[in-house]
Amino acid sequence: MSDADGSTSAKHRANAMLDTDRFAAMTDHFIHVVELAAAGVFAVLFAIGVVDLVIRIWEAALGGSITDPKVVIGFIDTGLLLLVIAEVYQTVIAYTQENDTRKIVRLIIYTGVIAMVRKAIIFRTGAYGTTKDALFAAVAYTTILLGLGGLLLIEHTFRKTSAE
Repeated sequence: MSDADGSTSAKHRANAMLDTDRFAAMTDHFIHVVELAAAGVFAVLFAIGVVDLVIRIWEAALGGSITDPKVVIGFIDTGLLLLVIAEVYQTVIAYTQENDTRKIVRLIIYTGVIAMVRKAIIFRTGAYGTTKDALFAAVAYTTILLGLGGLLLIEHTFRKTSAE
């Protein structure tokens, strides 16, 4: 193999690397745009949900059902769902800003805690076919909540330790 062939081969490899880098940058930009679009969707869903919740509370107040515990639990359920949406939005934004991985993990744990607290608040044994099914669901919710609580405690402990 002559020098000319070797330098041609090296140029070909360099051009291929540039094409690969360019393609990687384009796909990275595409993913970033899609992440921002997802964040926008969550922001719109959150706004719609807040407006809907305010309207439903107003209607319940005017209709007199505002004192019905089932109606109030429905409002709490919707409010917690809105908090889940807000946490998911914050997580997507943290991804797009390439924030600290620890912050992203913390946001995901918070989202899980809020979602599971929501499930616990709206939990009704009558929604299950048998008492055994309801018990199984309750144990599963409790296990998940305890696991998420443990993760929050561990994350908080490591955050305090690394700050010192």
